[in-house]
Amino acid sequence: MEAFLISIPFILALFLLTSFFPSPKPHKNPPPSPPKLPIIGNLHQLGSSPHRALQAMARSYGPLMLIHLGSVPVLVASSIESAKEIMKTHDLVFASRPRLNIPRRIFYDNQDIAFSQYGEYWRQVKSIAVLHLLSNKRVQSYEHVRVDEMELMMQKIQRANGSAFNLSESLISLTNNVVCRVALGRTYEGRKFKNLLERLMELLGCFSVGSYIPSLKWVDWLSGLERKADEVSKEFDEFLEGVIDEHVNAKGVVGFEGSKGQDLVDVLLEFQRENVKGFHLKRDMIKAIIVDLFTAGTDTTFTSLEWAICELLRHPRAMQELRREVVEIGQGRSSITEDNLDKLPYLKAVIKEALRLHTPLPLLVPRESTEDVKLLGYDILSGTQVLVNAWAIARDPSVWEEPEEFRPERFLNSSIDYKGFHFELLPFGAGRRGCPGIQFAMNVNELVLANLVYKFDLHLVGEGDMDMSETNGITVHKKHPILVSATARF
Repeated sequence: MEAFLISIPFILALFLLTSFFPSPKPHKNPPPSPPKLPIIGNLHQLGSSPHRALQAMARSYGPLMLIHLGSVPVLVASSIESAKEIMKTHDLVFASRPRLNIPRRIFYDNQDIAFSQYGEYWRQVKSIAVLHLLSNKRVQSYEHVRVDEMELMMQKIQRANGSAFNLSESLISLTNNVVCRVALGRTYEGRKFKNLLERLMELLGCFSVGSYIPSLKWVDWLSGLERKADEVSKEFDEFLEGVIDEHVNAKGVVGFEGSKGQDLVDVLLEFQRENVKGFHLKRDMIKAIIVDLFTAGTDTTFTSLEWAICELLRHPRAMQELRREVVEIGQGRSSITEDNLDKLPYLKAVIKEALRLHTPLPLLVPRESTEDVKLLGYDILSGTQVLVNAWAIARDPSVWEEPEEFRPERFLNSSIDYKGFHFELLPFGAGRRGCPGIQFAMNVNELVLANLVYKFDLHLVGEGDMDMSETNGITVHKKHPILVSATARF
């Protein structure tokens, strides 16, 4: 006992010494960082357009910098080299996702494809998506849906008879209807459903204080953010429960799309019944994947198509060149078919250039490192969140000539594509976490744009230049709708 009492002062002295003179840590070389404030870190510097703010910061601190959003270290990549290191060289290290408050509530505790953490579950659902939901064969099987909805939109424009027409609204309706029919078997039109989708996308673009400053998690509750997320989640859940019940009860009956094949809920329910490879697809998993298809399939598809049309209306010579190309291929027929699309290089160049200037998700979906790694000479710690500023890379003057100009011609004699193999153009990401629905989105965009230009002469309604203001959020929309007058060409 006496020996123990004598040792107490020694232990206290040792504790004080180690407090003032901590044991040396291994040398770390973090990326350059801007000064940060207590508690909030660099949050105050992001403003309403984080992709633009981070581009400006990268000019001062370099193409690979470390910022702090609250207590969370966030690596920001703004160059081809840094993006390639993250999405190719060290793709496995950066293949996971952070657990963010709002996506977790909306996607059934991140049981979807986009936000689920890297691991066996993600591998299984990604495999289902790539091989069965969004394979080239499956995408091609829904050509009749794309054609039907495209023709319905063309008829609406025709009926406007040259009067002012809200083209943006029609594009939203078209993409929603295509995804509804492909995923759910039929359309769900009406203001209520449209409003639900709008609220869902708005929430995904909201900043959750609790995700970055745990001690201030109560702010999300006080602001009503958590309540709104839970309300939208509950409404979508009730809607999807009804959809799944319809499909289960229709087992053995001709599907909503008739003899033209299964919809994606049918495919997922089939996996659930067959218990493929011992992987049991639960009901909440099916719902999470369907919500994923809506968020990725409607919003980004509509956005990229809308921006492409905006740029064509602002650049008459590009519009004229695209019209010349589609008229030559169309040869007076009633429409441009999907078989014709590979014969339209300028059309593809227009869409690539629109995706370059207006990357739908400017910062892509956040990643998270799963282990310590060396990146371009810097030490990156496990648990660091990662943002790839695809928007900034697509406007890098060291990569692109006249990067702020709309010039589709730059892609005519270039192998650069948007499929994740060229790191100067990353609208859909790359590597393991690249978007599996690229072909689905592009088939819609190319078919609609080709026929719109083939069938109509479009003119802006109103005086002055088009307002190119952007909205804030995870997806960058055009702030104001496109109002046009359309004259049928034949």
